[in-house]
Amino acid sequence: MEHTPYTTPRGSISSSIGDSADLEVNANLSDKLKVFKSSSFDPNEYMTTKSRSMAEKDIKKACHYLNELKRASAEEMRKSVLANYSAFIRTSKEILDLEGELLSMRNLLSTQAALVHGLADRSRLGSLISSAKDSDTDDMLNEKADQSKTENWLTGYLEKLEVLLAEKRIEEAMTSLQEGDAMVAEIRDKNALSPSALVVLEAAVIEHRTELADQLAEIICQPSTRSFELRSSILALKNLGDGPRAHTLLLNSHQEKLQRTLQSLGPVSHNGGAYTAKVSKLVFSTISLAMNDSLTVFGEEEPAYTSEFVTWAVKQAEHLISLIKKHVLLSTASVGSLRVSSDCVRVCLSHCYILEAQGLALSPVLLKQFRPFVENALNTNLKRIEQYCAARAATDDWLLAYSPSSKLSGSTSAVSLMNASQTPKLSSSAHKFNSMIQEFFEDVGPLEFLDLDNLAFEGLLQLFKSYVNLLINALPGSVETENLEGTGPKIVMVAETEAQQVALLANALLLADELIPRAVVKVFQGTRSDESQRRGAERYQRGPEQRELKKRLQREVDRLRDSFCRQHALELLFTEEGHARLNALMYLSMDSHAEEPEWFPSQIFQALFFKLSRMASIATDMFVGRERFATTLLMRMSETVILWLSEDQAFWDEIEAGQVPLGSFGLRQLYLDMQFVIIFASQGRYLSRQLSQVIKNMIARAIEAVAASGLDPNSALPEDEWFVEVSRIALEMISGNSAIGNVEREVTSPTASISGSIHSHGSN
Repeated sequence: MEHTPYTTPRGSISSSIGDSADLEVNANLSDKLKVFKSSSFDPNEYMTTKSRSMAEKDIKKACHYLNELKRASAEEMRKSVLANYSAFIRTSKEILDLEGELLSMRNLLSTQAALVHGLADRSRLGSLISSAKDSDTDDMLNEKADQSKTENWLTGYLEKLEVLLAEKRIEEAMTSLQEGDAMVAEIRDKNALSPSALVVLEAAVIEHRTELADQLAEIICQPSTRSFELRSSILALKNLGDGPRAHTLLLNSHQEKLQRTLQSLGPVSHNGGAYTAKVSKLVFSTISLAMNDSLTVFGEEEPAYTSEFVTWAVKQAEHLISLIKKHVLLSTASVGSLRVSSDCVRVCLSHCYILEAQGLALSPVLLKQFRPFVENALNTNLKRIEQYCAARAATDDWLLAYSPSSKLSGSTSAVSLMNASQTPKLSSSAHKFNSMIQEFFEDVGPLEFLDLDNLAFEGLLQLFKSYVNLLINALPGSVETENLEGTGPKIVMVAETEAQQVALLANALLLADELIPRAVVKVFQGTRSDESQRRGAERYQRGPEQRELKKRLQREVDRLRDSFCRQHALELLFTEEGHARLNALMYLSMDSHAEEPEWFPSQIFQALFFKLSRMASIATDMFVGRERFATTLLMRMSETVILWLSEDQAFWDEIEAGQVPLGSFGLRQLYLDMQFVIIFASQGRYLSRQLSQVIKNMIARAIEAVAASGLDPNSALPEDEWFVEVSRIALEMISGNSAIGNVEREVTSPTASISGSIHSHGSN
């Protein structure tokens, strides 16, 4: 036997464990390998010879290297088996089939040979027996009684066996064949018959065994054969030595019965879930029954037939899926019925999991075949939700109300009013979005097993993003809405009032913060309310997946909020004609008058205060229990206006390097405006660190501009208490919360110069 050395990048075994000094550097590789190609090569002797000239360190190194090769070889074998598992199963089945065919062929050839010898020997059986008696007179006298008994038994046995087979008395024929096998063994041991007569007997037994096997196969294939009779016949056929054929006939029998039952259902029964449940139960119960029969009949020999059974079971499962596709899924594919597709998967998996408890896992086959249909239904439903919500947004009045379905018509009971108060208040399009999302996730139970849960979540996020785009388009100043002017009806109804615009934020916030996460949890609750699914839902609610979902939903809410703030900031900062309401001239021109102006915050910052006050009042009503969001909204609106002013390069170019320098009055007015913003933002509790820092930077920048012009800023600015007092009194006057006339003040008080403004404000 030739041995080819295992080679690695380091070299062959011979080069790794041999003494490199003994080998010539320029020797041919074939010369080096001759020792391994010899048919008389003995690895033990080879290693013993080599180790004599090796040090202990080299021996350990060689042993370590051989162990590494052994592990690598084992790992390579394991990978090869895993990579070619399906081919291994298929080859095993083919080998089993081939063994059965070879056994049948051997039986047939033996029968034919026996028939030929029987025809020649049967007529001479008596003479052969007599000749055997005459051949040795002493042996004949000693064995006369046994030979007579054997001759009589042989004649009667063959006749009896033929009668039993003709009358199809299976059990008696089996017993008779076993008796014949025992007698053949006894005759062979005692040499009671001549070799020719023994061949006749053996051929007769084989022939009748084949005939009995055919009778058993015929019984197995008959539709009227009952389960007990089927198992008995399969067991008898196996005991005859034809196990592969018996196992194949067992599977074929169950398959034919299943086909007849499925055909008897008829087209009338093809009605969705009921048809799926019935067909699935039939298929998997048939597979289960076949598995039990196989285990009962073949017992310890069952592993030899496992590959054939698994292949057969997979074929039945695929046939089940083809029936459901044909009669259920294809008819609903055009409408994208996710519920129907989901129910089909759920029903089939429920039956499949019962079978898995018995050791047969067919769920991967089902999931692979069902996945494309469920994925198509999933995408169709997501598109349908998007279209329906867009259509509803086109007529939405953006007024928050309870869902109509949450109120009982004609009922004003305390219970119904309490239920209504607990349901969320949304606009009509948001109610539609929420109801469709809740229904959607009630239908997607098995998606986690189909590895489509991520697709569903991504689709949900895209849906919410699309809905937020509709809400952004509903803002009067959104770019998308402006681009549609003059092109026909708008995609969405525009939110004209501030209350309607805040309602847009309320829609997005409630959906992202509560309603959508509540719907997603349904995927982990599943269709059965067992303890494990309840714990799975709780883990999801506390897990990173839920946090990641809320984070991504919040990003969309922030996008809407930023658009909202940007729109209102633009309304404050610019007129309808596009002219800026806040510019450097309003501060630079103050020092052109000789008289000291009446100190009061600029109109644009008064307007900012009024707008924020209105928004705070509206948000208080709409964001009950979510005051943090209302505070963040007011904070972001304030930041948007002040950040725009701080980043307006044209404004600062005029302040810092304009033809007219910023004077003491202009600096004081700018300082007062910024202090006014800090005061009312602080009172409303939406003064952020960023807003405070930006205001400080603007004041410092203005002071530097005044100092650069040669004027001392400290002489132009009073103490900080002056600005705080003027801002406080201005807030009281604007909000009407104080009678300024009763305030005692000195002539030099900073408020003495605003009496004219008080009178002017009161007349307005």
